[in-house]
Amino acid sequence: MPSPIPLPKAIIFDLGKVLLDFDYGIAARTLAPRTRIGETAIRGLLDQSPLLHEFESGKISAAELYTIFVKESGFTGSLADFRAAFGDIFTEIPSMIAMHAELRAAGLPTHILSNTNDIAVEHIQQRFPFFAGFTSYIFSHEVGAMKPKVPIYEALERSAGFAGTDLLYIDDRAENIDAAIARNWQCILHHDPAATVAEVWRRLGR
Repeated sequence: MPSPIPLPKAIIFDLGKVLLDFDYGIAARTLAPRTRIGETAIRGLLDQSPLLHEFESGKISAAELYTIFVKESGFTGSLADFRAAFGDIFTEIPSMIAMHAELRAAGLPTHILSNTNDIAVEHIQQRFPFFAGFTSYIFSHEVGAMKPKVPIYEALERSAGFAGTDLLYIDDRAENIDAAIARNWQCILHHDPAATVAEVWRRLGR
């Protein structure tokens, strides 16, 4: 008989669509009145675009992103205006944040593993108190690699001090989960908060 899967020793959370919902349409609506292009074109520039991937891979800075955006859109605001609009796209997913608080109260280490950027991180740190409660944070723009690339998973393992089945990982994107499964992590493909919460506690034997 196969050996039973051990209880995970650390819980790894994706950020966007797992702990926080996000909508680049909010940023597009805020930015559009100060550009020569419409909301749809702005979303084409910023929402899961090649330009965003450059930014979230750490290949360009926020200032460089702003400069490109001004050139492409005619945006008349300052870099501070752009940062404020670009970052303010998040809303909490309450049941997932409540589960995280329970995990921490139970003494389990929790970690963030996220494809993200410094504008988003700064905004989230300022806006959402729960974000201060994780053991460590691995961000794509700091590592220089985005999920599902191997280096960002290796960075998490070094930071957490665990690997393989000691890690339980929650993410909403199948390709990111597949890369973690290849490293023998325990994984939950997240679709519904209630289902994910129930599955986390099941995996922890509670």
